[in-house]
Amino acid sequence: MRIAIDGPAAAGKTTLARSLAEALGYLFVPTGAMYRAAALARQRQIPLESMEISVEAGGRVSLCGEDVTDVLSRPDLDEMSSRMAVDSRIRRRLVEIQRRIAANGSVVMEGRDIGTVVLPDAELKIFLWATEEERARRRHEDQGGEFAEILAGIRRRDERDSTRPDSPLREASDAVVVDTTGKRPAEVLTAVLELAEERRARLAR
Repeated sequence: MRIAIDGPAAAGKTTLARSLAEALGYLFVPTGAMYRAAALARQRQIPLESMEISVEAGGRVSLCGEDVTDVLSRPDLDEMSSRMAVDSRIRRRLVEIQRRIAANGSVVMEGRDIGTVVLPDAELKIFLWATEEERARRRHEDQGGEFAEILAGIRRRDERDSTRPDSPLREASDAVVVDTTGKRPAEVLTAVLELAEERRARLAR
């Protein structure tokens, strides 16, 4: 079974997807980390046609055979990946890789266009949501800094993601919307796990 989890920045996608994959025994695929790996590839001047990105157990990401997971949280790669996400050539290459990964077994894949573009026929689609203020509060708690600046950054990212011409962030017509505002990660996991188990049971009939 393929589970697609989409939503805006800081909605809780990665936390949910990682926990859900672990509970179900599926491969966790963090597409945001894959875009940061693509940013690293550009820094290393690796040609796009030679860029190979793979995902292993636990969401570990490798670039051309090297596990680069631990460097992908660098702020420069995060900022650069956001800009690269609007590059159609990069998106096409990564979508190709992501679909290949999903064809090899059950996955929980999170991002911004999984249910609409990458896996439009996924067996379960979740669209995670939370208010801008809630998402900014989470970022502030995790990373510190000025709340007003973080909130402004969230709004800029939302605008960029939802208005880009190639694969904009939007809710799939058949997605289940889950509002995470004011909810603990465990609450969200329980609700989505129930949906996944119901869908898996239905597919097994």
